[in-house]
Amino acid sequence: MLKEKQEIRVLKYKKYKISAFIICSLLFFGAIKKDVYRQVRDNQNLLNDVYRQLIMNYVDDIDIEAFTKLSINNMLSDLDPYTVFMEKEEKSGIEMLTRGKYGGVGIVIGKREKRLTVITPMEDSPAKNAGIISGDKIFYIDSVDTKDLTMDDAAKLIRGKKGSKVTLGIKRFDEEDLIYFTLNREEIKVKDVSYAGMLDSSTGYIRLNRFSKNCDIEVRNALEKLMKENMSGLIFDLRDNPGGLLNAAVNILDLFIPKGQLLVWTEGKTKKSTREYKSRNNPIIPEDLNITILVNRGSASASEIIAGTMQDLDRAVVIGRSTFGKGLVQTVVNIDKDRALKLTTAKYYIPSGRLIQKPGYLPRDILADTSKIDTIFYTKGGRTVSGGGGITPDYKIKLDSPSPILSAGWRQGLFFNFVQKKKNKYNNFMEVVNDDSLMVNFEKYIESSDIEVFMKGESSYLDMKELLFNLDSNSVQITGAIDILDSYFEQKALNQFSFEKEKLKHWLLVEFSDYFDGEGGRVKQASKEDKDILKALEILSDPVAYNRVFSLQ
Repeated sequence: MLKEKQEIRVLKYKKYKISAFIICSLLFFGAIKKDVYRQVRDNQNLLNDVYRQLIMNYVDDIDIEAFTKLSINNMLSDLDPYTVFMEKEEKSGIEMLTRGKYGGVGIVIGKREKRLTVITPMEDSPAKNAGIISGDKIFYIDSVDTKDLTMDDAAKLIRGKKGSKVTLGIKRFDEEDLIYFTLNREEIKVKDVSYAGMLDSSTGYIRLNRFSKNCDIEVRNALEKLMKENMSGLIFDLRDNPGGLLNAAVNILDLFIPKGQLLVWTEGKTKKSTREYKSRNNPIIPEDLNITILVNRGSASASEIIAGTMQDLDRAVVIGRSTFGKGLVQTVVNIDKDRALKLTTAKYYIPSGRLIQKPGYLPRDILADTSKIDTIFYTKGGRTVSGGGGITPDYKIKLDSPSPILSAGWRQGLFFNFVQKKKNKYNNFMEVVNDDSLMVNFEKYIESSDIEVFMKGESSYLDMKELLFNLDSNSVQITGAIDILDSYFEQKALNQFSFEKEKLKHWLLVEFSDYFDGEGGRVKQASKEDKDILKALEILSDPVAYNRVFSLQ
Protein backbone atom coordinates (compact mmCIF):
# COMPACT_ATOMS: atom_id res chain seq x y z
CA MET A 1 0.00 0.00 0.00
CA LEU A 2 2.83 2.37 0.94
CA LYS A 3 4.63 1.48 -2.30
CA GLU A 4 1.48 2.34 -4.31
CA LYS A 5 1.20 5.74 -2.57
CA GLN A 6 4.84 6.47 -3.33
CA GLU A 7 4.32 5.61 -7.02
CA ILE A 8 1.27 7.89 -7.14
CA ARG A 9 3.34 10.73 -5.57
CA VAL A 10 6.12 10.14 -8.16
CA LEU A 11 3.58 10.21 -11.01
CA LYS A 12 2.04 13.42 -9.68
CA TYR A 13 5.53 14.97 -9.36
CA LYS A 14 6.39 13.94 -12.94
CA LYS A 15 3.09 15.39 -14.20
CA TYR A 16 3.84 18.61 -12.31
CA LYS A 17 7.33 18.77 -13.87
CA ILE A 18 5.95 18.13 -17.38
CA SER A 19 3.17 20.73 -16.90
CA ALA A 20 5.68 23.23 -15.55
CA PHE A 21 8.00 22.55 -18.51
CA ILE A 22 5.15 23.06 -21.02
CA ILE A 23 4.06 26.30 -19.30
CA CYS A 24 7.66 27.58 -19.22
CA SER A 25 8.16 26.61 -22.86
CA LEU A 26 4.99 28.40 -23.93
CA LEU A 27 6.01 31.48 -21.93
CA PHE A 28 9.51 31.29 -23.44
CA PHE A 29 8.32 30.98 -27.03
CA GLY A 30 5.63 33.55 -26.38
CA ALA A 31 8.32 35.91 -25.15
CA ILE A 32 10.42 35.23 -28.28
CA LYS A 33 7.38 35.92 -30.48
CA LYS A 34 6.66 39.15 -28.59
CA ASP A 35 10.31 40.15 -28.99
CA VAL A 36 10.16 39.53 -32.78
CA TYR A 37 6.94 41.55 -33.07
CA ARG A 38 8.54 44.38 -31.11
CA GLN A 39 11.60 44.36 -33.39
CA VAL A 40 9.38 44.38 -36.49
CA ARG A 41 7.35 47.29 -35.11
CA ASP A 42 10.40 49.35 -34.14
CA ASN A 43 12.19 48.80 -37.47
CA GLN A 44 9.00 49.41 -39.42
CA ASN A 45 8.63 52.76 -37.68
CA LEU A 46 12.23 53.57 -38.62
CA LEU A 47 11.55 52.78 -42.28
CA ASN A 48 8.38 54.88 -42.26
CA ASP A 49 10.17 57.84 -40.68
CA VAL A 50 13.01 57.77 -43.24
CA TYR A 51 10.54 57.38 -46.13
CA ARG A 52 8.34 60.27 -44.92
CA GLN A 53 11.35 62.58 -44.44
CA LEU A 54 12.63 61.84 -47.94
CA ILE A 55 9.29 62.42 -49.65
CA MET A 56 8.49 65.62 -47.74
CA ASN A 57 11.90 67.30 -47.56
CA TYR A 58 14.12 66.10 -50.43
CA VAL A 59 15.22 69.00 -52.65
CA ASP A 60 13.68 67.57 -55.86
CA ASP A 61 10.15 66.34 -56.42
CA ILE A 62 10.10 62.55 -56.33
CA ASP A 63 7.76 60.26 -58.29
CA ILE A 64 6.26 58.51 -55.27
CA GLU A 65 5.13 55.33 -57.10
CA ALA A 66 8.47 54.88 -58.89
CA PHE A 67 10.42 55.62 -55.69
CA THR A 68 8.31 53.15 -53.69
CA LYS A 69 8.88 50.37 -56.23
CA LEU A 70 12.61 51.16 -56.31
CA SER A 71 12.73 51.06 -52.49
CA ILE A 72 10.97 47.69 -52.36
CA ASN A 73 13.25 46.21 -55.02
CA ASN A 74 16.33 47.50 -53.20
CA MET A 75 15.05 45.99 -49.96
CA LEU A 76 14.64 42.60 -51.65
CA SER A 77 17.88 42.73 -53.65
CA ASP A 78 20.04 41.33 -50.84
CA LEU A 79 17.78 38.31 -50.34
CA ASP A 80 17.69 35.27 -52.63
CA PRO A 81 17.05 36.04 -56.33
CA TYR A 82 13.63 34.34 -56.29
CA THR A 83 12.05 36.74 -53.78
CA VAL A 84 10.66 39.51 -56.00
CA PHE A 85 7.96 42.16 -56.13
CA MET A 86 5.68 41.63 -59.14
CA GLU A 87 3.23 43.88 -60.89
CA LYS A 88 0.40 42.82 -63.18
CA GLU A 89 2.42 42.06 -66.32
CA GLU A 90 5.09 40.23 -64.32
CA LYS A 91 2.54 37.78 -62.89
CA SER A 92 1.78 36.22 -66.30
CA GLY A 93 4.64 33.70 -66.08
CA ILE A 94 3.39 32.45 -62.70
CA GLU A 95 -0.17 32.20 -64.00
CA MET A 96 1.05 30.23 -67.04
CA LEU A 97 2.58 27.65 -64.70
CA THR A 98 -0.32 27.46 -62.26
CA ARG A 99 -3.09 27.46 -64.89
CA GLY A 100 -1.25 25.47 -67.55
CA LYS A 101 -2.43 27.84 -70.27
CA TYR A 102 -2.32 31.48 -71.40
CA GLY A 103 -3.95 33.84 -73.88
CA GLY A 104 -1.85 34.07 -77.04
CA VAL A 105 -1.45 33.18 -80.70
CA GLY A 106 0.66 30.01 -80.39
CA ILE A 107 4.17 30.73 -81.63
CA VAL A 108 7.63 29.92 -80.30
CA ILE A 109 9.86 32.97 -80.85
CA GLY A 110 13.62 33.55 -80.86
CA LYS A 111 16.26 36.00 -82.09
CA ARG A 112 17.76 35.23 -85.50
CA GLU A 113 19.99 37.68 -87.43
CA LYS A 114 19.22 40.18 -84.63
CA ARG A 115 15.50 40.06 -85.45
CA LEU A 116 12.55 38.58 -83.58
CA THR A 117 11.76 35.38 -85.50
CA VAL A 118 9.08 32.69 -85.49
CA ILE A 119 10.92 29.47 -84.60
CA THR A 120 7.80 27.38 -84.96
CA PRO A 121 4.02 27.94 -84.93
CA MET A 122 2.12 25.51 -82.70
CA GLU A 123 -0.29 23.05 -84.24
CA ASP A 124 -3.92 24.24 -84.52
CA SER A 125 -3.04 27.69 -83.17
CA PRO A 126 -4.22 31.11 -84.45
CA ALA A 127 -0.74 31.72 -85.91
CA LYS A 128 -0.56 28.35 -87.71
CA ASN A 129 -4.12 28.59 -89.02
CA ALA A 130 -3.49 32.11 -90.34
CA GLY A 131 -0.47 30.94 -92.35
CA ILE A 132 2.47 32.15 -90.24
CA ILE A 133 5.43 29.86 -90.88
CA SER A 134 8.78 29.02 -89.33
CA GLY A 135 11.39 31.64 -90.27
CA ASP A 136 8.98 34.58 -90.48
CA LYS A 137 10.58 37.66 -88.93
CA ILE A 138 8.31 39.78 -86.72
CA PHE A 139 9.02 43.46 -87.44
CA TYR A 140 5.97 44.89 -85.68
CA ILE A 141 3.64 43.84 -82.85
CA ASP A 142 0.65 46.12 -83.35
CA SER A 143 2.43 49.48 -83.84
CA VAL A 144 5.56 48.61 -81.83
CA ASP A 145 8.83 48.11 -83.73
CA THR A 146 10.45 44.92 -82.40
CA LYS A 147 14.02 45.85 -83.34
CA ASP A 148 15.12 46.75 -79.80
CA LEU A 149 12.66 44.59 -77.85
CA THR A 150 13.86 41.86 -75.53
CA MET A 151 12.31 38.41 -75.88
CA ASP A 152 10.35 38.90 -72.65
CA ASP A 153 8.99 42.28 -73.75
CA ALA A 154 7.92 40.84 -77.11
CA ALA A 155 6.19 37.88 -75.43
CA LYS A 156 4.27 40.23 -73.13
CA LEU A 157 3.02 42.22 -76.13
CA ILE A 158 1.96 39.12 -78.07
CA ARG A 159 0.13 37.55 -75.11
CA GLY A 160 -3.10 39.02 -73.85
CA LYS A 161 -6.68 38.39 -72.87
CA LYS A 162 -8.45 35.56 -74.68
CA GLY A 163 -10.62 36.99 -77.48
CA SER A 164 -8.55 40.17 -77.95
CA LYS A 165 -6.66 40.89 -81.18
CA VAL A 166 -2.99 41.44 -81.99
CA THR A 167 -1.48 42.40 -85.36
CA LEU A 168 1.95 41.06 -86.38
CA GLY A 169 3.94 42.72 -89.17
CA ILE A 170 5.88 39.89 -90.79
CA LYS A 171 8.88 39.98 -93.17
CA ARG A 172 9.10 36.72 -95.09
CA PHE A 173 12.09 35.42 -97.03
CA ASP A 174 11.83 36.31 -100.78
CA GLU A 175 8.95 38.73 -100.07
CA GLU A 176 9.70 42.45 -100.49
CA ASP A 177 6.80 43.91 -98.52
CA LEU A 178 5.69 43.29 -94.97
CA ILE A 179 2.73 40.95 -94.50
CA TYR A 180 0.27 41.86 -91.74
CA PHE A 181 -1.59 39.19 -89.79
CA THR A 182 -4.37 40.23 -87.40
CA LEU A 183 -4.91 37.33 -85.02
CA ASN A 184 -7.48 36.57 -82.35
CA ARG A 185 -5.79 35.52 -79.13
CA GLU A 186 -6.97 32.12 -77.96
CA GLU A 187 -6.37 29.95 -74.93
CA ILE A 188 -3.04 28.27 -75.63
CA LYS A 189 -2.28 25.19 -73.58
CA VAL A 190 1.29 24.97 -72.34
CA LYS A 191 3.00 21.86 -73.73
CA ASP A 192 5.54 20.61 -71.20
CA VAL A 193 6.53 17.30 -72.84
CA SER A 194 8.17 18.51 -76.05
CA TYR A 195 8.74 14.96 -77.29
CA ALA A 196 8.07 11.38 -76.26
CA GLY A 197 8.91 8.36 -78.42
CA MET A 198 11.09 5.31 -78.94
CA LEU A 199 14.78 5.93 -79.73
CA ASP A 200 15.26 2.28 -80.67
CA SER A 201 13.28 -0.95 -80.39
CA SER A 202 13.51 -1.05 -76.57
CA THR A 203 14.36 2.45 -75.28
CA GLY A 204 11.75 5.11 -74.63
CA TYR A 205 12.57 8.80 -74.40
CA ILE A 206 10.69 11.68 -72.74
CA ARG A 207 11.83 15.31 -72.89
CA LEU A 208 10.20 17.52 -70.23
CA ASN A 209 10.69 21.29 -70.61
CA ARG A 210 9.01 22.65 -67.45
CA PHE A 211 6.76 21.72 -64.54
CA SER A 212 3.37 23.43 -64.94
CA LYS A 213 -0.11 22.43 -63.88
CA ASN A 214 -0.74 19.67 -66.43
CA CYS A 215 2.76 18.23 -66.91
CA ASP A 216 2.15 15.10 -64.81
CA ILE A 217 -0.80 14.19 -67.07
CA GLU A 218 1.44 14.65 -70.13
CA VAL A 219 4.17 12.46 -68.59
CA ARG A 220 1.61 9.79 -67.62
CA ASN A 221 0.21 9.73 -71.17
CA ALA A 222 3.73 9.52 -72.60
CA LEU A 223 4.66 6.61 -70.31
CA GLU A 224 1.49 4.69 -71.14
CA LYS A 225 2.13 5.21 -74.86
CA LEU A 226 5.74 4.00 -74.55
CA MET A 227 4.72 0.96 -72.51
CA LYS A 228 2.38 -0.06 -75.33
CA GLU A 229 5.39 0.11 -77.66
CA ASN A 230 7.25 -2.45 -75.47
CA MET A 231 9.62 -0.03 -73.79
CA SER A 232 12.08 -1.86 -71.50
CA GLY A 233 14.28 1.12 -70.62
CA LEU A 234 13.57 4.85 -70.26
CA ILE A 235 15.59 8.03 -70.82
CA PHE A 236 13.94 10.91 -68.94
CA ASP A 237 15.51 14.14 -70.20
CA LEU A 238 15.43 17.06 -67.73
CA ARG A 239 18.34 19.01 -69.20
CA ASP A 240 17.79 22.79 -69.21
CA ASN A 241 14.48 22.32 -67.39
CA PRO A 242 14.29 25.27 -64.94
CA GLY A 243 11.58 23.65 -62.80
CA GLY A 244 8.18 25.02 -61.82
CA LEU A 245 5.49 23.67 -59.53
CA LEU A 246 6.47 21.45 -56.59
CA ASN A 247 3.16 19.54 -56.75
CA ALA A 248 3.83 18.73 -60.42
CA ALA A 249 7.17 17.13 -59.48
CA VAL A 250 5.52 15.13 -56.68
CA ASN A 251 2.78 13.90 -59.04
CA ILE A 252 5.39 12.74 -61.57
CA LEU A 253 7.40 10.91 -58.89
CA ASP A 254 4.15 9.19 -57.92
CA LEU A 255 4.22 7.52 -61.37
CA PHE A 256 7.55 5.80 -60.58
CA ILE A 257 7.81 5.23 -56.82
CA PRO A 258 5.98 2.56 -54.75
CA LYS A 259 3.10 3.78 -52.58
CA GLY A 260 3.92 5.21 -49.14
CA GLN A 261 7.52 6.34 -49.84
CA LEU A 262 8.68 9.75 -48.61
CA LEU A 263 9.47 11.77 -51.76
CA VAL A 264 10.32 15.25 -50.53
CA TRP A 265 9.60 17.51 -47.59
CA THR A 266 9.63 21.25 -47.02
CA GLU A 267 10.67 23.17 -43.93
CA GLY A 268 9.79 26.79 -43.21
CA LYS A 269 8.79 29.09 -40.36
CA THR A 270 5.06 28.44 -40.56
CA LYS A 271 3.03 25.28 -40.17
CA LYS A 272 1.73 25.74 -43.72
CA SER A 273 5.25 25.79 -45.19
CA THR A 274 6.40 22.64 -43.36
CA ARG A 275 5.04 19.54 -45.07
CA GLU A 276 5.88 15.98 -46.12
CA TYR A 277 5.00 14.58 -49.55
CA LYS A 278 4.65 10.81 -49.96
CA SER A 279 3.77 8.67 -52.96
CA ARG A 280 0.04 8.01 -52.89
CA ASN A 281 -0.40 5.42 -55.63
CA ASN A 282 1.22 2.33 -57.03
CA PRO A 283 3.63 3.14 -59.89
CA ILE A 284 2.30 2.80 -63.43
CA ILE A 285 5.52 1.23 -64.75
CA PRO A 286 7.13 -2.05 -63.57
CA GLU A 287 9.78 -1.80 -60.85
CA ASP A 288 12.22 -3.78 -63.03
CA LEU A 289 12.09 -1.21 -65.86
CA ASN A 290 15.47 0.57 -65.85
CA ILE A 291 15.47 4.36 -65.88
CA THR A 292 18.11 6.97 -66.67
CA ILE A 293 17.67 10.69 -66.00
CA LEU A 294 19.62 13.33 -67.94
CA VAL A 295 20.54 16.58 -66.16
CA ASN A 296 22.87 19.52 -66.62
CA ARG A 297 23.64 22.91 -65.13
CA GLY A 298 20.29 24.20 -66.44
CA SER A 299 18.28 21.58 -64.50
CA ALA A 300 16.85 23.32 -61.46
CA SER A 301 14.21 23.23 -58.74
CA ALA A 302 11.54 20.61 -59.58
CA SER A 303 13.99 18.93 -61.99
CA GLU A 304 16.39 18.46 -59.09
CA ILE A 305 13.63 17.02 -56.91
CA ILE A 306 12.89 14.38 -59.58
CA ALA A 307 16.55 13.51 -60.24
CA GLY A 308 17.59 13.66 -56.57
CA THR A 309 14.66 11.65 -55.22
CA MET A 310 15.02 8.94 -57.89
CA GLN A 311 18.74 8.81 -57.04
CA ASP A 312 18.12 8.69 -53.28
CA LEU A 313 15.63 5.84 -53.67
CA ASP A 314 17.98 3.93 -56.02
CA ARG A 315 15.31 4.02 -58.73
CA ALA A 316 17.26 5.66 -61.57
CA VAL A 317 20.77 6.33 -62.84
CA VAL A 318 21.48 10.06 -63.17
CA ILE A 319 23.68 11.09 -66.12
CA GLY A 320 25.15 14.42 -67.23
CA ARG A 321 26.55 17.33 -65.25
CA SER A 322 25.85 18.71 -61.78
CA THR A 323 22.55 20.57 -61.53
CA PHE A 324 21.88 24.21 -60.70
CA GLY A 325 21.20 23.93 -56.95
CA LYS A 326 17.82 25.59 -56.31
CA GLY A 327 16.13 24.14 -53.24
CA LEU A 328 13.98 27.06 -52.17
CA VAL A 329 10.17 27.10 -52.23
CA GLN A 330 8.34 30.28 -53.24
CA THR A 331 4.85 31.41 -52.29
CA VAL A 332 2.99 34.17 -54.16
CA VAL A 333 1.26 36.56 -51.75
CA ASN A 334 -1.16 38.96 -53.43
CA ILE A 335 -0.79 42.53 -52.18
CA ASP A 336 -3.78 43.70 -54.24
CA LYS A 337 -5.35 42.70 -57.57
CA ASP A 338 -2.41 44.01 -59.63
CA ARG A 339 0.59 43.46 -57.35
CA ALA A 340 2.07 40.52 -55.53
CA LEU A 341 5.12 39.45 -53.59
CA LYS A 342 6.77 36.19 -54.57
CA LEU A 343 8.83 35.24 -51.54
CA THR A 344 10.84 32.27 -50.39
CA THR A 345 8.97 30.56 -47.54
CA ALA A 346 10.62 27.14 -47.23
CA LYS A 347 13.49 24.85 -48.24
CA TYR A 348 12.92 21.43 -49.69
CA TYR A 349 14.75 18.25 -48.79
CA ILE A 350 14.86 14.89 -50.56
CA PRO A 351 14.71 11.39 -48.92
CA SER A 352 18.40 11.13 -47.97
CA GLY A 353 18.06 14.43 -46.08
CA ARG A 354 19.89 16.45 -48.71
CA LEU A 355 19.09 20.13 -49.14
CA ILE A 356 19.41 20.82 -52.87
CA GLN A 357 19.94 24.56 -52.44
CA LYS A 358 23.52 25.68 -52.99
CA PRO A 359 24.89 27.89 -50.18
CA GLY A 360 25.61 31.61 -50.45
CA TYR A 361 22.19 32.84 -51.55
CA LEU A 362 22.03 35.22 -48.55
CA PRO A 363 24.76 37.63 -47.35
CA ARG A 364 26.26 36.27 -44.12
CA ASP A 365 25.83 39.61 -42.34
CA ILE A 366 22.01 39.38 -42.50
CA LEU A 367 21.81 35.62 -41.92
CA ALA A 368 21.08 34.72 -38.28
CA ASP A 369 21.59 30.94 -38.68
CA THR A 370 25.17 30.11 -39.74
CA SER A 371 25.22 26.48 -38.60
CA LYS A 372 27.28 24.03 -40.68
CA ILE A 373 25.41 21.81 -43.15
CA ASP A 374 26.26 18.12 -43.74
CA THR A 375 27.66 17.20 -47.17
CA ILE A 376 27.62 13.37 -47.08
CA PHE A 377 24.32 11.47 -47.29
CA TYR A 378 23.15 7.94 -48.07
CA THR A 379 20.62 6.48 -50.49
CA LYS A 380 17.98 3.91 -49.60
CA GLY A 381 20.44 1.14 -50.45
CA GLY A 382 23.28 2.69 -48.43
CA ARG A 383 25.49 4.20 -51.13
CA THR A 384 27.01 7.64 -50.61
CA VAL A 385 25.65 10.73 -52.39
CA SER A 386 26.87 14.31 -52.20
CA GLY A 387 25.09 17.25 -50.59
CA GLY A 388 26.07 20.88 -50.48
CA GLY A 389 23.98 22.07 -53.42
CA GLY A 390 22.61 20.54 -56.60
CA ILE A 391 22.54 16.91 -57.69
CA THR A 392 25.80 15.22 -58.67
CA PRO A 393 25.23 12.66 -61.48
CA ASP A 394 26.13 8.98 -61.07
CA TYR A 395 27.88 9.29 -64.43
CA LYS A 396 29.52 12.65 -65.13
CA ILE A 397 29.77 13.40 -68.85
CA LYS A 398 32.26 16.00 -70.02
CA LEU A 399 31.21 17.80 -73.19
CA ASP A 400 33.58 18.90 -75.94
CA SER A 401 34.44 22.59 -76.04
CA PRO A 402 32.50 24.27 -78.88
CA SER A 403 34.67 24.95 -81.93
CA PRO A 404 34.79 28.47 -83.47
CA ILE A 405 32.42 28.13 -86.44
CA LEU A 406 30.02 25.90 -84.50
CA SER A 407 29.88 28.47 -81.67
CA ALA A 408 29.18 31.28 -84.12
CA GLY A 409 26.57 29.09 -85.83
CA TRP A 410 24.65 28.56 -82.59
CA ARG A 411 25.08 32.12 -81.39
CA GLN A 412 23.93 33.75 -84.62
CA GLY A 413 21.37 31.21 -85.81
CA LEU A 414 23.27 30.16 -88.95
CA PHE A 415 21.81 26.65 -89.09
CA PHE A 416 18.24 27.86 -88.73
CA ASN A 417 18.71 30.65 -91.28
CA PHE A 418 20.35 28.35 -93.84
CA VAL A 419 17.46 25.87 -93.56
CA GLN A 420 14.92 28.67 -94.09
CA LYS A 421 16.74 29.79 -97.25
CA LYS A 422 17.19 26.28 -98.70
CA LYS A 423 14.15 24.34 -97.44
CA ASN A 424 12.16 24.69 -100.69
CA LYS A 425 14.93 22.90 -102.57
CA TYR A 426 14.06 19.61 -100.85
CA ASN A 427 10.89 17.52 -100.52
CA ASN A 428 11.96 15.48 -97.49
CA PHE A 429 14.81 14.92 -95.04
CA MET A 430 16.43 12.07 -96.99
CA GLU A 431 16.94 14.37 -99.97
CA VAL A 432 18.98 16.63 -97.67
CA VAL A 433 21.05 13.67 -96.41
CA ASN A 434 21.80 12.56 -99.98
CA ASP A 435 22.72 16.03 -101.27
CA ASP A 436 26.48 15.95 -101.98
CA SER A 437 26.57 19.74 -102.42
CA LEU A 438 25.07 20.49 -98.99
CA MET A 439 28.30 21.40 -97.20
CA VAL A 440 29.74 23.26 -100.18
CA ASN A 441 26.65 25.47 -100.17
CA PHE A 442 26.81 25.90 -96.41
CA GLU A 443 30.47 27.00 -96.59
CA LYS A 444 29.56 29.58 -99.25
CA TYR A 445 26.68 30.77 -97.09
CA ILE A 446 29.00 31.27 -94.09
CA GLU A 447 31.53 33.15 -96.24
CA SER A 448 28.80 35.46 -97.56
CA SER A 449 27.30 36.06 -94.11
CA ASP A 450 28.30 39.02 -92.00
CA ILE A 451 29.41 36.97 -88.99
CA GLU A 452 32.38 37.08 -86.66
CA VAL A 453 34.24 33.81 -86.20
CA PHE A 454 37.22 33.88 -83.84
CA MET A 455 39.78 31.10 -83.73
CA LYS A 456 40.75 29.75 -80.31
CA GLY A 457 42.82 32.46 -78.58
CA GLU A 458 42.20 35.02 -81.33
CA SER A 459 39.98 37.32 -79.26
CA SER A 460 42.65 37.63 -76.56
CA TYR A 461 45.29 38.15 -79.26
CA LEU A 462 43.35 41.05 -80.81
CA ASP A 463 43.16 42.79 -77.43
CA MET A 464 46.91 42.31 -76.98
CA LYS A 465 47.56 43.52 -80.54
CA GLU A 466 45.82 46.82 -79.82
CA LEU A 467 47.81 47.28 -76.62
CA LEU A 468 51.10 46.62 -78.47
CA PHE A 469 50.27 49.14 -81.19
CA ASN A 470 49.45 51.72 -78.54
CA LEU A 471 52.77 50.94 -76.85
CA ASP A 472 54.91 51.55 -79.96
CA SER A 473 53.36 51.36 -83.42
CA ASN A 474 56.73 52.11 -85.09
CA SER A 475 58.62 49.21 -83.50
CA VAL A 476 59.96 46.78 -86.10
CA GLN A 477 59.99 43.93 -83.55
CA ILE A 478 56.33 44.50 -82.62
CA THR A 479 55.07 44.81 -86.23
CA GLY A 480 57.10 41.72 -87.20
CA ALA A 481 55.64 39.67 -84.38
CA ILE A 482 52.13 40.87 -85.23
CA ASP A 483 52.58 39.93 -88.90
CA ILE A 484 53.59 36.39 -87.88
CA LEU A 485 50.58 36.02 -85.53
CA ASP A 486 48.18 37.51 -88.11
CA SER A 487 49.43 34.97 -90.63
CA TYR A 488 48.98 32.16 -88.06
CA PHE A 489 45.34 33.02 -87.37
CA GLU A 490 44.58 33.53 -91.09
CA GLN A 491 45.96 30.05 -91.84
CA LYS A 492 43.91 28.58 -88.98
CA ALA A 493 40.77 30.26 -90.37
CA LEU A 494 41.39 28.87 -93.88
CA ASN A 495 41.46 25.29 -92.58
CA GLN A 496 38.81 25.67 -89.88
CA PHE A 497 35.78 24.71 -91.97
CA SER A 498 37.42 21.45 -93.08
CA PHE A 499 38.36 20.72 -89.47
CA GLU A 500 34.77 21.26 -88.24
CA LYS A 501 32.95 19.94 -91.31
CA GLU A 502 31.51 16.77 -89.76
CA LYS A 503 30.26 18.54 -86.63
CA LEU A 504 28.72 21.31 -88.73
CA LYS A 505 27.01 18.77 -90.97
CA HIS A 506 25.55 16.99 -87.95
CA TRP A 507 23.95 20.16 -86.58
CA LEU A 508 22.78 21.22 -90.03
CA LEU A 509 21.02 17.86 -90.39
CA VAL A 510 19.53 18.32 -86.91
CA GLU A 511 17.98 21.60 -88.04
CA PHE A 512 16.70 20.12 -91.31
CA SER A 513 15.23 17.12 -89.46
CA ASP A 514 13.39 19.52 -87.17
CA TYR A 515 11.92 21.31 -90.21
CA PHE A 516 10.77 18.16 -91.99
CA ASP A 517 9.94 15.81 -89.07
CA GLY A 518 9.38 18.10 -86.08
CA GLU A 519 10.72 17.60 -82.57
CA GLY A 520 10.82 13.81 -82.97
CA GLY A 521 13.08 14.07 -86.00
CA ARG A 522 15.29 16.55 -84.21
CA VAL A 523 15.71 14.34 -81.13
CA LYS A 524 16.53 11.21 -83.16
CA GLN A 525 19.06 13.03 -85.32
CA ALA A 526 20.67 14.88 -82.39
CA SER A 527 20.90 11.66 -80.34
CA LYS A 528 23.40 10.21 -82.83
CA GLU A 529 26.11 12.44 -81.33
CA ASP A 530 24.57 13.39 -77.97
CA LYS A 531 27.05 12.11 -75.36
CA ASP A 532 24.46 12.01 -72.57
CA ILE A 533 21.96 10.01 -74.62
CA LEU A 534 24.66 7.69 -75.96
CA LYS A 535 25.80 6.96 -72.39
CA ALA A 536 22.21 6.32 -71.30
CA LEU A 537 21.66 3.92 -74.22
CA GLU A 538 24.90 2.11 -73.34
CA ILE A 539 23.90 1.64 -69.69
CA LEU A 540 20.31 0.64 -70.45
CA SER A 541 21.54 -2.04 -72.86
CA ASP A 542 23.85 -3.54 -70.20
CA PRO A 543 22.01 -4.66 -67.01
CA VAL A 544 25.33 -5.35 -65.24
CA ALA A 545 26.56 -1.79 -65.84
CA TYR A 546 23.18 -0.39 -64.78
CA ASN A 547 23.01 -2.32 -61.50
CA ARG A 548 26.66 -1.61 -60.69
CA VAL A 549 25.66 2.00 -59.97
CA PHE A 550 23.60 0.89 -56.97
CA SER A 551 26.32 -1.27 -55.40
CA LEU A 552 28.15 -0.07 -52.27
CA GLN A 553 31.63 -0.35 -53.79
